[in-house]
Amino acid sequence: MGTSGWQYKDWRPPKGGDDTRPYLYPEGLPQRLWLETFTESFATVEINNAFYRLPERDTFAQWRERTPDDFCFAVKMSRYLTHIKRLKEPAEPVARFLGRADALGDKLGPVLIQLPPTLKVDVAALEETLGLFPRGVKVAVEPRHESWWIDEVREVLTRHNAALSWADRKGRAMTPLWLTADFAYLRMHEGRAQPWPRYGRASLSSWLDRLPDMPAYVYFNNDPGGAAVVDATAMAKMARRRGLRVTRTPG
Repeated sequence: MGTSGWQYKDWRPPKGGDDTRPYLYPEGLPQRLWLETFTESFATVEINNAFYRLPERDTFAQWRERTPDDFCFAVKMSRYLTHIKRLKEPAEPVARFLGRADALGDKLGPVLIQLPPTLKVDVAALEETLGLFPRGVKVAVEPRHESWWIDEVREVLTRHNAALSWADRKGRAMTPLWLTADFAYLRMHEGRAQPWPRYGRASLSSWLDRLPDMPAYVYFNNDPGGAAVVDATAMAKMARRRGLRVTRTPG
């Protein structure tokens, strides 16, 4: 259970302010120490900014050195493959990505391939892309065009043990709830509760009902106002009350 990223300025209180929202970082904590502080509360994070600019290998290596032994990084694939190349000629982008991200060593968790909403189904391109990942690397795929919801796509994902990334927006599933791998992957983008973009308890409970009896990665991407931290903590508490094992969360 974690969040999509950790570098959000509104996760710390305003200087000299009296805002009563929950915060992850204490006032005055320098940003260079945010990752270490984050790892005290969470054991996993989804690196979302790798999508916009792929970090250098040294950066991945530094993240590995700065985090506890039990920490896990999910990493979002660079948009060069998904949004610029649109899955065409994937060999070089995938090799470059892995050549950097594998500096995380055993702290590398799933690689998230999020496709653009305008990209229609291309079974052959998906097959070629997934075939470039070593079997030891977990991959989750998040298509966002309805044309992808066909049996052929489900079969390709299953053949490569790649998870269909489930996605929620405003309490509604944005994807089919296919199980195509030996792990599940869920992204929570935006809830309907107040204050925006928080999730209500009923919505969180319904997702716990849907999660399968297998390892699952759950990341909250509703970062404004610290909503992701609050909701991840709430969902984790609910899961523990059901007797489920959950990685550490605040409180």
